[in-house]
Amino acid sequence: MNPGTGRGTTRRTVLTGAAALGAAVTLPLTLTSGTAHAAAPDAAALRARWHTLLTGGAGLDLTDERIAAAVARTGRAATTAATGLDPSRTDGLFADLTSTTLSNHVTTSFKRLATIATAWAVPGTPQYGDTALADLLLAGVDWMLTHRYGPEHTRFDNDWDWEIGSALALNDASVLLYDVLGAERLARITTAVRHYTPDPNLWRADRQIATGANRVWISTVVAVNAVLRADGDALIRVRDALSDVEGSGANSVLAFNDRADGSAGTGEGFYSDGSFLQHYKHPYNGGYGKELLNNLSRLLNLLAGTEWTVTDPELDNVRAWVDEGFDPLLARGDVLASVCGREIARPSKQGHASAQTVIEAVVRLIPSFPGDTADRFTALVKQWITEDTYRDFLAVTDLASLVAARRVLDSPVPARGPLVAHKQHPRMDKAAHHRPSFALGISAYSSRIYNYESIQNENLHGWHLSDGMVLLYTDDLGHYSEDYWPTVDPARLPGTTVVAGRPADAAGQRTTSATDWAGGTALPGTTLGAYGMELRAYGSSLRGLKSWFCLDDVIACVGSGITADAGPVETVVENRKLRDPHATLLVDGKAAPTDAGWSARLDGARWLHAEGIGGYVFPKPATLRALREERTATWREINLKYGTDTPVTRPYLTLWQDHGAAPAGAGYFWLQAPAASAGRTRQWAAAPPVELVCDSTAVHAVRRRADGLLAANFWTAGASQELSADGPASVLVRPEGRTVTVALSDPTQLRSSVVVDLARRGLTVAAADPGVRATATGRGIRITADTANLHGATLNLTLKRS
Repeated sequence: MNPGTGRGTTRRTVLTGAAALGAAVTLPLTLTSGTAHAAAPDAAALRARWHTLLTGGAGLDLTDERIAAAVARTGRAATTAATGLDPSRTDGLFADLTSTTLSNHVTTSFKRLATIATAWAVPGTPQYGDTALADLLLAGVDWMLTHRYGPEHTRFDNDWDWEIGSALALNDASVLLYDVLGAERLARITTAVRHYTPDPNLWRADRQIATGANRVWISTVVAVNAVLRADGDALIRVRDALSDVEGSGANSVLAFNDRADGSAGTGEGFYSDGSFLQHYKHPYNGGYGKELLNNLSRLLNLLAGTEWTVTDPELDNVRAWVDEGFDPLLARGDVLASVCGREIARPSKQGHASAQTVIEAVVRLIPSFPGDTADRFTALVKQWITEDTYRDFLAVTDLASLVAARRVLDSPVPARGPLVAHKQHPRMDKAAHHRPSFALGISAYSSRIYNYESIQNENLHGWHLSDGMVLLYTDDLGHYSEDYWPTVDPARLPGTTVVAGRPADAAGQRTTSATDWAGGTALPGTTLGAYGMELRAYGSSLRGLKSWFCLDDVIACVGSGITADAGPVETVVENRKLRDPHATLLVDGKAAPTDAGWSARLDGARWLHAEGIGGYVFPKPATLRALREERTATWREINLKYGTDTPVTRPYLTLWQDHGAAPAGAGYFWLQAPAASAGRTRQWAAAPPVELVCDSTAVHAVRRRADGLLAANFWTAGASQELSADGPASVLVRPEGRTVTVALSDPTQLRSSVVVDLARRGLTVAAADPGVRATATGRGIRITADTANLHGATLNLTLKRS
């Protein structure tokens, strides 16, 4: 984390420094709010910058196949958007957008106008420069201003549509049509936008402080409106709003919320571990986080090298956002669904669409990075684009991003290579495990984090998204696309322990847990991590302890203390949308039926292998339930706002352990081997690579046979073989040659210190993180780690054998 900056009266002085990530030119800021005014901007030049962002700019090579294809896409999109456009109507500009109670009808109308205007402004489209089309567009804008949008109209439904969605689209259309708007119409447009969005610091009808992505959206609206009006003072306010000069930095979108100087941030936005929270406690890197990055990159591009260049030193944090907050959460073009919030319930956001937004933003930022950093991010983006063989980024992105991405791909800088890492985000109770052949995401929640979001009638069945959901990403890159979220059984999400049944729509959304234990520890530079959560289910008495020990290519899944007063309780081993409906399932080496509708009780199963998915080993033979089914649903079932009514059907294979009705102290243990072959799974069943050491209600612990690595989650004070802890803790002990590495954390984020005893004699300290101490005891060594204010971060100690 970068050092924090001073607040209050020194904030303006601090902002005169040039950021490491910044514009081509940085100018000293000598103005003080309210006492001086900026010169009128070169409005034509700034409009041209925004126009280029929307169209790709002048000089597009239409003989280039990729460019020609993108131009053709632009034209087709405009043709679709123009369907039904009729300014002579009285009920709506478009026949399917006539509601006066649903505000997204207003935003969508403006978006369609902007889409048509883009084609009108791009050479090579059928619509380019068409006079009749320009007249139709102007009539459409007039219709919206007369009937829906402006000072004389009362807003309804969602403030976002009035102040952000509609305003952004109308701004874009106005830049594209600027030369034919006329002064009177332009004034009417800018007045309408300023009516809803006058201040980059505030939003909503009651003028709340804007935070996180909303602040960047609002600032973008005000900035483009200011360019259309040639208002330099408004651009000053935009620049300062990003750093929250008026609020002494409290709501800065550039600063981490966990600041080194101890000052309190808004709680919404990025944290130094890469977590991103919006709507107070919802993990949202793949939703609001990507939109913040996207719009900030556009805004920085607009202001670069001008009097309004952003020079806040904390702008350099953007690099860490990408490294810690996006890279570990992307899996070959897909953003881990656990950090996408309610957007997973939108059909428009499947198919790797969220990752496209992240890539476009980073591509836009690369020219502003200094040399070595630019090369590093060039290598990163090249990897992101080339490893996604499901969705060709170059075939779906906008023209400006296509031009920039082609420069990246043509660079001599080689692609970074696949990510191999174990990354935990303690600030949002999520973990990601990346190996060469798969990625895996674990989703928990606690007293600090909400379980899921369902507002605006979206994501109605997200009940169990944080009840220990485990999402596996393999070479089936379209698995979580192609209608996964409406068709998957939402009461049996993989990895979760649940009371069987279907709650009411949106039941329990925006709820924190009654417990604090969620998190884990990780050995730096490896793919070794321990993760866990104390489950307290919403709406029932179900409780349990759940651990995932991620040991390279094997994940040891442990559960204990699973108890409920009533209801059948299940732990879901897997729930997979099948790429091949007839994919083979081996049960102890025998192929199970592949017919849809097959179900069975699998008694005493020792290992299973699902073709194209991987293996599951049960060192203690387990009784499982299995089901193949064709599941049919509509997107409307999970999203009343943006869903469609067309039924979709997908094949699924579900495996679960039935703990029975009202279980008391039930548990489970299995080894998940993602992407493993049937042969490898059979070998591991005969000689499990990981053994269960303890699965009590005090501690979960496993040991890897190959090197003796011991991984443990302590729910309370307890002991497991040579390791003991004085209270809640997550610990990894890895022997390697003449050294022993210990990693530990406080997953409750409440303890001032963690004390661990390791009963191994002859160890002395070779290296230790600050706040970690070790002293010899009669049985071995005692490790004391200061964990106050670390918010679940891992501390490390290296011991050497004497």
